[in-house]
Amino acid sequence: MLTEQQQFIRDELSRNAKPVRTDKIIKELGVTDVPAFISDLSALERAGEVILSKKNSVQSVRGAGFVKAKIVSISRGYCFARPDGGGEDVYIPVGDAMGALPGDAVILSSSPDERGASGRVRSVFHYGDRMAVGTVKRFHGKPELHADAFYLSPIEITKNKIDASEGEKIMAKVKFAPDGKKLVCTPVKIYGEAECARVCADAIIDAMGIPHEFSEEVLAEAKRISGAGVTEDDLKGRLDLRGWNIFTIDGADAKDLDDAIFVRRVGEDYELSVHIADVSHYVTDGSLLDREALTRGTSVYFADRVIPMYPVDISNGICSLNAGTDKLTFSAFMTFDSEGRMLNYRFEKSVIDSKVRGVYSEVNAILDGTADDGLREKYAAVLPALQDALRLYKILDSAASRRGNVHFSSSESQFVLDENGVCAGISERESGTAENMIEQFMIAANRAAAMLARQSNVPFVYRVHESPDPESLQRAAMLLRVLGVDTRGLGGSPKPADIDRILTTAQGTPCEEIVSNVLLRAMAKARYDTQPLGHYGLALRDYCHFTSPIRRYPDTFIHRVLSGIVAGESQYAMTKQFYGKAEDAAALSSEYEMRAVTAERRTEDCYMAEYMAKFIGEEFDGRIRSVVDAGFFVRLPNSAEGMIHLEDLPTDEYEYDGVASLHGRLSGRTYRVGDSIRIRVAAARIATGRVAFVPAEE
Repeated sequence: MLTEQQQFIRDELSRNAKPVRTDKIIKELGVTDVPAFISDLSALERAGEVILSKKNSVQSVRGAGFVKAKIVSISRGYCFARPDGGGEDVYIPVGDAMGALPGDAVILSSSPDERGASGRVRSVFHYGDRMAVGTVKRFHGKPELHADAFYLSPIEITKNKIDASEGEKIMAKVKFAPDGKKLVCTPVKIYGEAECARVCADAIIDAMGIPHEFSEEVLAEAKRISGAGVTEDDLKGRLDLRGWNIFTIDGADAKDLDDAIFVRRVGEDYELSVHIADVSHYVTDGSLLDREALTRGTSVYFADRVIPMYPVDISNGICSLNAGTDKLTFSAFMTFDSEGRMLNYRFEKSVIDSKVRGVYSEVNAILDGTADDGLREKYAAVLPALQDALRLYKILDSAASRRGNVHFSSSESQFVLDENGVCAGISERESGTAENMIEQFMIAANRAAAMLARQSNVPFVYRVHESPDPESLQRAAMLLRVLGVDTRGLGGSPKPADIDRILTTAQGTPCEEIVSNVLLRAMAKARYDTQPLGHYGLALRDYCHFTSPIRRYPDTFIHRVLSGIVAGESQYAMTKQFYGKAEDAAALSSEYEMRAVTAERRTEDCYMAEYMAKFIGEEFDGRIRSVVDAGFFVRLPNSAEGMIHLEDLPTDEYEYDGVASLHGRLSGRTYRVGDSIRIRVAAARIATGRVAFVPAEE
């Protein structure tokens, strides 16, 4: 983050389009502390705001009309850069790239040509790690690396002390050869057999730069905190709720239980209390644990492991709301009327003793009346609260629908691994009443927390979801009309209710999941921000993430802010303490969330391919999910997805309509999004997570 002085210098320099001598700028600005000024220029260069030349001149990136970008891929002779803030990728001949490689942050000039946006690198202001992960193969007896991503052509492997064999997954350091034209790489780590999803997951974690080991110092701090347990000093000033029949509901395999609930009738109204692990009581601002959590941003979940944001002594120990033990919590109390309106809310530090460790599948059986005697006995103490919770959930769900909350169909995959960690089963993850109920209650608590922060006017980290881009919606509408979907309401600036109406219309149809996916891709990406910009998908003015401080850094951060509000700290004191930290938490948490999501998806692709590799040559029924000029993607009922390439279709002259279909001019055959198709599994490459289908023989 730039200082006020650096921002001033940047703005003054932006008045000039061409390079200006440094001594002239010093004179014009009346600089008296020259060393400090030079230091500020260096900081601006590192931030990509200026270009410093060896001829003692400085050029403003903004004034020159240049843009900041990141190199995202490279092949023989060219590379592509993606401008910050989005936009079309820019084509750059390697000779104009100044030696930049994927991951490098660059300043570039660009202009449109027949290939689209084309440009050249003016400066590299930040170098990435220049590592590539991929599989070793041999070409004419020489080893080369076939990278999983970013490097689009094979890279020659130079010899070193690490001797990688063909078929192994490796990480290698990449650089240009002395001739400056071809890339070479040197292995630095061998993971194992590339056609193994678990090995691929190891490599993806490293490739994405996800921290997955804790230092001895961090582990020691966590152990010391956990070992102290809950003391009498911890209980001072806390609301004692240990007599309440509070309970948790989570997945059967969850170990980091960070939320518990209790619901009761109060006359004609309902009181919902959501009790969240008071992580910020243990993880103090600026501590080793806090700094470590900020570098992670979130816990990361894979089929075979969890990379936690905090060590297990914190995440599964002192902060996990395990049943039958005293736990420190931060509680949100909310009262709702019979229409789902939030009448009032308050937050208090508390101590609870969860009475039941609830499991989603078990609670669903309790709620639908299929539970056996053993389950009914387990939940007997909390059954009245569960029944009130079910009634309140239905009220809140109806209220969410009325305000226009967008209900996207879930299409998450669930993997079953055998004793060797190999994927033995795959299915779509289903959400029952219990899962949806807890989600509604967490949304309510998150909303109340954001309302309190906005009204208190203190630095905060909001969860924001902005209105969709009109062009993205227009493309989605074109595709949906091909499917026969009524897209009225998508023009202009549609309200969330307009989106939800289309989704509701598609429910129960063969294209339900496809319609949901098309509209979801048209939405803006949710992120963190210091301004209360609202949440479009939830149709809420106020929203944040308060309910998962064990696994998300923004939640821990805003617990500190809310703790200050509850304690009566002044607005001035809180602004002074949290202003800059809120900006850092929002920016870094957004970045690291995207890193985690990308890693999770890439790993899921590898496990999906591992499972489908068992069915090479077998036939399945599927549905065309999306069409591109090179072919189309087919999704199977078990959620596996593969591509059918043009060359694998019956011989014809195919025309792509640019939206949703391929049409054969000779045969009249058409392949369109939403169509059913019988396929045969042709290939499954675990190393890249790609599955290939071909049409089944007719």
